[in-house]
Amino acid sequence: MANLKEIRNRITSVSSTMQITSAMKMVSAAKLKKAQDAITAMRPYAEKLTEILQSLSASMEGEIGGDYTTQREVKKVLIVAITSNRGLCGAFNTNVIKQTKVLVDSYRGKQVDVFAIGKKGNDVLRKTCTIVDNKSDVFDHLSFDNVAVISDLLAAKFIAGDYDKIEIVYNQFKNAATQIVQTEQFLPLAPVVGAAANASDYIFEPSKEEIVMTLIPKSLKTQLYKSIRDSFASEHGARMTAMHKATDNATELRNQLKLTYNKARQAAITNEILEIVGGAEALKG
Repeated sequence: MANLKEIRNRITSVSSTMQITSAMKMVSAAKLKKAQDAITAMRPYAEKLTEILQSLSASMEGEIGGDYTTQREVKKVLIVAITSNRGLCGAFNTNVIKQTKVLVDSYRGKQVDVFAIGKKGNDVLRKTCTIVDNKSDVFDHLSFDNVAVISDLLAAKFIAGDYDKIEIVYNQFKNAATQIVQTEQFLPLAPVVGAAANASDYIFEPSKEEIVMTLIPKSLKTQLYKSIRDSFASEHGARMTAMHKATDNATELRNQLKLTYNKARQAAITNEILEIVGGAEALKG
């Protein structure tokens, strides 16, 4: 009977776990819808902003962008690792952390620092990498204005010469079940490749140079905001998928335990019947 009690306790424990994972799955599904709508609505704007910037840049003679396009010998690199503040989302955080470590190793012999956005990445990477800052609180109130502050901070570090190159590592949202780890160069701005656009057909007020210099900071803020939004949607998709699998596994384990319990209970009943029959036969003798 002790064995039966142990199995009953395990069934109760697994059932409780299944209820928790099922609830977390539904919560993530609700949050995913909102996050997915946000990144889907933002992508066309971000792409159009980049297109306008490239179109204007291609039509201008000489180098544009000033401090934002300065190409220096890469001696100091800053990697912005975007993870989440919470776990239970499968390999979501692990993939970014692995890619960040690979990137750090690729700059062997150079000064490589990590700028963490997300507690999970900060907690793991601080053991092997140099963390210069952690902005995990941005997820508490995720908005363009809050991300713009981080973008301005990164741009200031680059312009001041603290770093010669800044890269972003994050999960790009594809669908609820698929997240793609991306590495993007944040600064310096990559040179524009392509023929000049038909910008001469328009009259610009103010000048094209002023427009470009206004668009560059806005484009950087939008790029970082898009990356964080992508990561945010990917997190909920990954957690929903992970909790769905966990619920299925818990259900399967519970069914197996119930079957084991019924078999053990039947065996115990059979043994009791045999003992009773045996005792009765002994009395007859």
